Amino acid sequence: MERIKKFIKMNMDAYLFKGVVIGISGGIDSAVVGKLLVDSMGKDKVYGLILPERDTDSNTIDDAKLVCRFLDIEYEMIDITGILRKLGVYSLKPPAFPFPKIIQKIYSKNIWEKEDNPFIQDLTTQGDEKFLESLAYYRTKPRIRSTVLYFEAEKRNYAVAGCTNKTEYVTGFYTKWGDEVCDIEPIRHLYKTEVFELAKELNIPKKIIDKKPSPDIAPGITDEFAIGMDYAELDRILMKIEGGKDLSLENEENVKKLRKCWNLVNLGKQNNYIYHRYFS
Repeated sequence: MERIKKFIKMNMDAYLFKGVVIGISGGIDSAVVGKLLVDSMGKDKVYGLILPERDTDSNTIDDAKLVCRFLDIEYEMIDITGILRKLGVYSLKPPAFPFPKIIQKIYSKNIWEKEDNPFIQDLTTQGDEKFLESLAYYRTKPRIRSTVLYFEAEKRNYAVAGCTNKTEYVTGFYTKWGDEVCDIEPIRHLYKTEVFELAKELNIPKKIIDKKPSPDIAPGITDEFAIGMDYAELDRILMKIEGGKDLSLENEENVKKLRKCWNLVNLGKQNNYIYHRYFS
């Protein structure tokens, strides 16, 4: 933990940033990064942004506000629904207004489950027309959020903090030019299960630790639903792949999927872009 704080302080000083802007999602990653930033720099140099849109669950907003209060930082909520509507993002899906959230969640899950191995299809931008529209639909959201974060950061000469963890990084479970765009990544060396452990050390609110992680991109889509396994199994397999350890006792299909993810990301084919690594 102390090494991370030193890393944050060193980079803020080296690049002459006056402070840092962080998107607070109400999830564990941004809560942990936020706490590390506050402990490293002081709360007065950390500015939080809550960036909901039409599909954001009201509980997510409540959790994000809870995190900001826990961190005791200044924050602002900016609704990006209007920007997304102007771009025509919502026109790719049926109108949300007449349908209760439960129906919206079933609809989103059905589109995802229609594909054969949807997580790999997502990673390589493949699938039928409806699935590709869904990719455009949800990838635009974190990309707009990154634009808002930089707009607010650059007005203040602040850095933008990223909240991508190692599990997301090595599997490609993030949006290119979206949630991975930042100036500093304090937890990218930590697997998700390690982030949970660090959250306990940092006394992150139990409600945030206990909630199911979600990318907040479509109703009903949680991280574990999208990936197809829980984080305990996911990280265990990834750690074994990284360490060259025996995988014979693991689920064969899940091992195959994660090896493919690992290889695709390492080969630079995530989202059909050449992968450009610009953070150390």
